Amino acid sequence: MQVALLVPETEWKSLLNTVSQLKAAHEAAQAAAPDPDEILTVPQAAELLGLTPEAVRRARREGRLKGIRRNEKEWGFYRSVLEKFPRRHHRQSR
Repeated sequence: MQVALLVPETEWKSLLNTVSQLKAAHEAAQAAAPDPDEILTVPQAAELLGLTPEAVRRARREGRLKGIRRNEKEWGFYRSVLEKFPRRHHRQSR
C-alpha cells in the first residue's frame, strides 16, 4: 500500500526553492572548507624542508618537529607543521 500526499502547487514550489537554496549553501560551504591536513612521509618532509631524511628524523627525536606514527616503523608529518618549521628553527639569511 502506498501513501499519497497532496500538496498545493505554491507550497510545492516553495519547498523546491528551499531545497535548491540549501543545496547551493551546502556546495558553497564544501568549496570554502579547507582540505584535511595532508600527512607526508619522512622523504617527502625532507624534500619539502630542504633537509636530509636523517635530519628530519633527528629533529623529530629531539622534539623540534612533531610527528605522528604511521605504523610500527614509519613516521609521518602534517604539512601545516612542516610549513611552520623553517620559520621557527632556521635563521634568516642576511
